[in-house]
Amino acid sequence: MEKIESFTPQEVAEMLKIAKTTVYELIKRGELNHYKIGNKMRIELKDIEDYKNSHKHTKENIKTNLFEDEFTLCGQDLMLDVITRYYAEKNLSSKIYRSYIGSYNSLITMYTNDKTIATAHLWDAKTDTYNISYIQSLVPGVPVVVIHLVKRVQGFYVQKGNPKNVRTWEDLTKAGVSLINREKGSGTRVLLDENLKLLNIDENSIDGYERESTSHSACASIVARGGADVAIGNEKTAMQVSNIDFIPLKEESYDMVIKKKELNTEVVQTLLEIIGSQQFREEIEGLGGYDTSNIGKIVNV
Repeated sequence: MEKIESFTPQEVAEMLKIAKTTVYELIKRGELNHYKIGNKMRIELKDIEDYKNSHKHTKENIKTNLFEDEFTLCGQDLMLDVITRYYAEKNLSSKIYRSYIGSYNSLITMYTNDKTIATAHLWDAKTDTYNISYIQSLVPGVPVVVIHLVKRVQGFYVQKGNPKNVRTWEDLTKAGVSLINREKGSGTRVLLDENLKLLNIDENSIDGYERESTSHSACASIVARGGADVAIGNEKTAMQVSNIDFIPLKEESYDMVIKKKELNTEVVQTLLEIIGSQQFREEIEGLGGYDTSNIGKIVNV
């Protein structure tokens, strides 16, 4: 019997020189066939070759001065989907895939994989600043550029009328108040944990601390349905979910992080063009909940 050669997603990522998260995105989109043995995912060599062949460009259809490339844009904010829509409309030979992971894991993924763009809103309680200290810690020794996107407001999602009168971090410990938390690694979870540490609040004193959901909208919906009394998230999502009120707590900086060596690629230069455009800025402002006053500002780290 002929032996069929197959590979793990990590091995495929190394073969194609893309992030492992991109491999999962390709599988999810149906562009790369796979199968499972138990809980282990495998991809056959034939399917890898089929994928590569389907993305080859002949001399006739390659655009002058452009090259085929694939990047993964990590993060969960709605504006990232808007960015990728603008990118797709340009019909370039390069592609951007989306990976919906939180800020902390986004930076780690960028550190371990090239052609990965991170986004972050990680608050450092010691300096009362966003992102820079985490980038220096999680992406050590790698020159990066930080592109400011927007300012957002983080706060509590509570049921309409705030019946449990939840307004401060200390209120999370009240008897009869239940929380739906965000997953570890999300910027929202870091904001909560940093404040609990500052205030010397034991996480075990919060009902629901261990109960997690992986998006702002899911948390807000759970509160709206009465599945929890409070969750933490951004103001933008609160505008989209009925039957909840929003209690503002902290203005945060939401930034994009890119390896400096990839700054001059077609993908990154096109992203900068999109982010700096008046059309994109006006669309984001129209969504509400975003302060775009310094959008596109670049800092080298």
